[in-house]
Amino acid sequence: MSNAKRLEESVKTLEEGIAKVKLIMDGYPACKLFTSEEYMRYYDCVYLLCIQPPPHDLSTEILQRYHATLDESLYFRVLPFLKDKSGASLLAEFLRVWTNYKAMVKCLGGFFLYLDKKCTDQKSSAPLKEIALCCFQNRVCSDLLPELFDAALLLISQDRREEPIDRSLLQGLSTFFLENGGPKKGTYYDMFEEKLLTDTCSCYSRFASEWLLSYSSTDYILKVERCLNDEKGKLSQFLYPSSVEKLLQVVHLKLIGETTSQLIEKQKAENLNSTRYQELLSRCSNLSIG
Repeated sequence: MSNAKRLEESVKTLEEGIAKVKLIMDGYPACKLFTSEEYMRYYDCVYLLCIQPPPHDLSTEILQRYHATLDESLYFRVLPFLKDKSGASLLAEFLRVWTNYKAMVKCLGGFFLYLDKKCTDQKSSAPLKEIALCCFQNRVCSDLLPELFDAALLLISQDRREEPIDRSLLQGLSTFFLENGGPKKGTYYDMFEEKLLTDTCSCYSRFASEWLLSYSSTDYILKVERCLNDEKGKLSQFLYPSSVEKLLQVVHLKLIGETTSQLIEKQKAENLNSTRYQELLSRCSNLSIG
């Protein structure tokens, strides 16, 4: 077989592998789609196409095909499934396609391993995994992020009203943030934390007004104590400790710090024992600072 024919056959074989790997986006596990021999066959195709001397070296074209594979998967197997969804259903679908996308990228990484090493050694391209991450961020997250934030905030709000929610969705979104920059300044997590702080401020301002009308000063403080305990337990399931601390401080500020004068007036009107009242306040303060 001539070299040109071998290259042509390698391109055809690789395309067959790419067509199959896209099925991972539909939920098919890679282990059911490929044998170890098939993995090696697709790796060998990429290797052969990338080691040819100029002008027959197809590394640039193969890199472009990698980009195209990612784009095709996102446009046809991700974005249509996220369209017109909101709330918990949006988060669930987003986490599903993100999980499948990671699995597909991992599989593709095996096929294109030689190209990845070559690009890294020659510093001609970013690592393929980084390319895949940026592709998902640019194609999916750039427009969808505000909706994801709103969906998560809605779940947290429902949880605070003691409505049943699926907390695994919040845990999954937090993991996604971790995989996309973590808690550093300017990352998705940092942006979400800022929105959650603002939302928490508004939420507990409303709660403070409602509870002051509904409870005695003693019951109000006991309610705050339970609330701080609940917040700490729930938020710790999906947020970094530093974020939990910031939020507890906001909750304490809104429920105690900004209602002190009103609580004192209620205490006087109710003839509440001052020592007991101060003990309760102290317990709430200790909770807010960890």
